[in-house]
Amino acid sequence: MFTNFRNSELGLIALALDEEENERRQTRRRKLWIHSAWKTRPVQGEFRTLFSHLVDDETKFYEYFRMTQYTFCERLKKLEPRLRKNDTFWRVSVSPKERLAVFLRFLATGDSFKTISFSYRLGKSTVAAIVHDTSRTVIDLLLEEVMPVPNEEKWNAIAEEFWTKWQFPNRIGSLDGKHVTIQAPNNSGSLYWNYKKTYSIVLLALVDPCYNFIAIDVGAYGKNSDGGILVNSNLGKSLENNTLSVPKSKTLPGTDVELPMVIVGDEAFPLKTYLMRPYPGRNLTNDKAIFNYRLSRARRISENAFGILQQKFRIFRRILQGDPNNLTMIVTAACVLYNFIRKMEGYRVPEQRMDQTETAEGSGSSSNLRNLPRIRGRSTDAAFAVREQLRKFLNSPQGTVEWQEHVALAI
Repeated sequence: MFTNFRNSELGLIALALDEEENERRQTRRRKLWIHSAWKTRPVQGEFRTLFSHLVDDETKFYEYFRMTQYTFCERLKKLEPRLRKNDTFWRVSVSPKERLAVFLRFLATGDSFKTISFSYRLGKSTVAAIVHDTSRTVIDLLLEEVMPVPNEEKWNAIAEEFWTKWQFPNRIGSLDGKHVTIQAPNNSGSLYWNYKKTYSIVLLALVDPCYNFIAIDVGAYGKNSDGGILVNSNLGKSLENNTLSVPKSKTLPGTDVELPMVIVGDEAFPLKTYLMRPYPGRNLTNDKAIFNYRLSRARRISENAFGILQQKFRIFRRILQGDPNNLTMIVTAACVLYNFIRKMEGYRVPEQRMDQTETAEGSGSSSNLRNLPRIRGRSTDAAFAVREQLRKFLNSPQGTVEWQEHVALAI
């Protein structure tokens, strides 16, 4: 097309096209530096008009921020140095307290950035920047405090508490995955499309007996299985290489039999010497059915933790929009805050009530103990032997505690 033009003429054409493009960009530039409605933020913004009233009512404060005032102040104290921004000649910066309020309101409601923008009289891009910046700050400053890597003494304490509360020996955690629904990212194909027919990123969590997160892995593609995510995660690699300071073995209560410490999961995970899963199949013997019941009762702690997390932060009930990397950071920050709140406020889920609920469920018909469909997979001889020994122990007098008779009746 341009073979008949000289280089000088082509250069002039290019300059003319650049000038035309610059004119188009100038016409698209916003006419206002800041909308007049946002200028009323110091007077009419939700933080200005509502926060002082919430401070006077602890119940309303908790309902709005999903935490007590004491927890809010303690968290602000830790995050304030990083959240404080410098004022400029053109505008006053958003205070650390208001930035934290915007972030918590986003987690508590799952509202869009635009909705929070209107209520707080802030620009949509400003709200997005606050949420992402606060997420990074929470992870950087609180992650090591509320989710440290356990040492050998801590693992032993977790195992002891699991035995006391849930009557499953040598157990150091419950493992499960949760799909966090997101809007389909651009040009992502089917990477985030999961078996529930939604787009999601996966939150894989190891949970202690008090519903706290010991370790998490966030951001895997929704199409991946829980077992595959575990294998490729830092947690799975550390367990496989035995680099988490987990005690090698421990004597079962009341016996001289030594077995390795294990985590428990559902049939989505492979059978390992460090990971117990239920017996597959439908027509199981009573002993195996009892073992599956005890394992399921111990494993569902992780599902309970996800339920508490979802109840605390309603963002997990919405379809999240944005870049998957930013969403991964937000979900990680929410899990860190979940642990922080439980550390500061104690456990709001009554343990006695949970036990009573399980007793009521266990006393029902045998349909409650129905086995899941078999999932094909390989089991190592060592892992199978560990499971057999655990099964025999749980059905022995030493492992019975007060649950053997109850479970046998249920079956």
